[in-house]
Amino acid sequence: MFDKQTLQGAWFAVSAYTIWGIAPIYFKAIVHVSPIEIVSHRVIWSVILLLGILVALGRIDTLRPAISSRPRILMTASLLTFNWTVFIYAIVSDNIVEASLGYFINPLVSILLGMVFLGERLRPLQWVAIALAALAIIYQVAWFGQVPWLGLALAFSFGFYGLVRKSLSLHPIGGLTIEVGMMVPVAAACLGWLAWQGDMQFAAINLQTDLLLMAGGIVTSLPLLLFAAAVTLLTLTAVGMFQYIAPSLSLLIAVALYDEPFGPDRLVTFCLIWLALAAYTTETVIHNRRVADHLKPDTKSSDRV
Repeated sequence: MFDKQTLQGAWFAVSAYTIWGIAPIYFKAIVHVSPIEIVSHRVIWSVILLLGILVALGRIDTLRPAISSRPRILMTASLLTFNWTVFIYAIVSDNIVEASLGYFINPLVSILLGMVFLGERLRPLQWVAIALAALAIIYQVAWFGQVPWLGLALAFSFGFYGLVRKSLSLHPIGGLTIEVGMMVPVAAACLGWLAWQGDMQFAAINLQTDLLLMAGGIVTSLPLLLFAAAVTLLTLTAVGMFQYIAPSLSLLIAVALYDEPFGPDRLVTFCLIWLALAAYTTETVIHNRRVADHLKPDTKSSDRV
């Protein structure tokens, strides 16, 4: 039986990854709006919501450390905005399958970045996982004659985001608020340009479109808040076991709801990625068990004492 804290953490993690997984349905509902306008509204309404949450929790003070880390925060903000833009473009251009491929690859990209930039040593099964992922990409290029740029862009942008964010000891909500807040001037400028060109859809089509664009703040912030809650209650390894829910749901939605092609050719690519993730997950579980066993006190020695 699991204790109450573990069950609550698991619920938060499942909820976060489920929202991320079904997010394509939301963005498909506003497919008539340009990706630039969607991202701009996502930025502005997210900041409003996050500031409201900080005020309600009495944690405005968490913004101060984030402000002092502006150069690196600007980098994470840019990576996050780029990731959002590519993700939305993938959805509106009927490439949800490739987007899900990117998020399946993401954990393996994080391992690779850790090796390159942090000097982390890869263990044998991790090398196997990286090799299988590389083989999947090579097969994709050989079969389709093109690199899956959208998937790779999503995987590497989020991987680099995690790499830089890891170096910042910031409050989850306060840090995210500053990250998104730094993009507000750019978002406002984009909306101003669209309005000047007569291409802005907000307040120009119908109330439903307006409400959906405003809901971008909830779609963006809610899963991040649930994820932050899960991390406080579970180990990162445990949270990581849930991360495949999101791309799995997105893949299912792409094929079942939007009839995106998923023939034998793509099945081979995904099978190689799934084998890589199986190797990665198995290695992670085994390694953490060994570390836990090593840290356990020697009960026999303590009995003798």
